[in-house]
Amino acid sequence: MTTQTTGTTPPGTDDPDSWMLDLVAQVRGVQHAVVLSSDGLVKVRTDDTVPDTADKVAAACAGLVALGMSMGREFGAGDRLRQVVVEFDGGFLFVRGAGDGSRLAVVTDATVDPGLVAQQMQAQVLMIGEHALGTDPVS
Repeated sequence: MTTQTTGTTPPGTDDPDSWMLDLVAQVRGVQHAVVLSSDGLVKVRTDDTVPDTADKVAAACAGLVALGMSMGREFGAGDRLRQVVVEFDGGFLFVRGAGDGSRLAVVTDATVDPGLVAQQMQAQVLMIGEHALGTDPVS
């Protein structure tokens, strides 16, 4: 997958900031990569991810992050969530912090190496900078 427009992406739906996701988007098996705000709104998406799909991924991830934070408060040492990994028939969903209040979400197929995806997600956040991908937390 690349962040270039393909025949499956409607014209005019390119995300001008999609270059920020190139490192993780180029991993074999990655289908979608999205940066979402703390309230579940799409900030950046790969060009291969149409806006409607990006919105669905962001909304689902916001719910998973809230659930993870709640579990951390109840059973862990606080509400700081490091990552969420969901395995489903046909693939994975990875979610990790990408700055204050934002998250990087990656949807893959089943052929992906989960360790490589997690490593590339970490490198992506470090390379671009948490500040560039971050959003202000919702009060």
